[in-house]
Amino acid sequence: MLDVDTPVTAVPAISGTTRVYALLGDPIAQVRAPGLLNPVLARRGTDAVLVPVHVTAADLGPVVRGLRQMANLDGMLVTVPHKAAVLALADRVTDRARLTGSANALRREPDGTWTADTFDGDGFVRGLVGAGHDPRGGRVCLVGAGGAGSAIAVALLDAGVAALRLVDTDPGRLDALHGRLSPVYPGRVSASPHPLLADVDLAVNATPLGLRPGDPLPFPVGDLPAHAVVADIIMTPVETALLRAASARDLTVQPGLPMLAHQIEAYLEFFRL
Repeated sequence: MLDVDTPVTAVPAISGTTRVYALLGDPIAQVRAPGLLNPVLARRGTDAVLVPVHVTAADLGPVVRGLRQMANLDGMLVTVPHKAAVLALADRVTDRARLTGSANALRREPDGTWTADTFDGDGFVRGLVGAGHDPRGGRVCLVGAGGAGSAIAVALLDAGVAALRLVDTDPGRLDALHGRLSPVYPGRVSASPHPLLADVDLAVNATPLGLRPGDPLPFPVGDLPAHAVVADIIMTPVETALLRAASARDLTVQPGLPMLAHQIEAYLEFFRL
């Protein structure tokens, strides 16, 4: 993983030559990517900056089309709730983004077209493995079949999990993801409207539940076996209510920030920085 913790001693001034990257989301106050990526760019002497942009779902299309007209904007990162909708706004979509049905990065090509890809899943799995929780051969319950959840599902299956149980309260979204994955990973993917946790090795929250105080838990930690790892993709707060509840049961927990930290190098490569 790229070092994202070394303090920045000098930050290059933003000028007329600075290349701009936008991070689109709603809400946006919780995002951690600018605080991780901008110091890395500064240390490398790269004349570029990542700026958060608060965009509602209703305004996503007009905003993306407008941003595409900015001659000094070279890319976009995408977070909740836009990762599925943004696919239709790209000119080109990678195979893995098409399989997941979502993207969290768009890059301007030399000819002015835009390519979409997804890195959430790779970052999540690399974070797990880096913490000593290799999912290979395990049974996983993944709650949330949205943009991040779909990317994590593909990455977990590619990492060799024995069984992946998809859960979402939206039947259409759940069925769509299950329908895309089942033919590619036969016999390894199931779907349920409710979390079934008694036999799993890893339980993952890939929903926005936990962003706001008072959110209900995405699944009951009391149903998990004692050896299970509980992972949350929420990054702010660092310790969500789910992780607190899991820790109170002496379950092993995996917070959300490593998923992003392990994506930084992939972003730099994707954006050719």
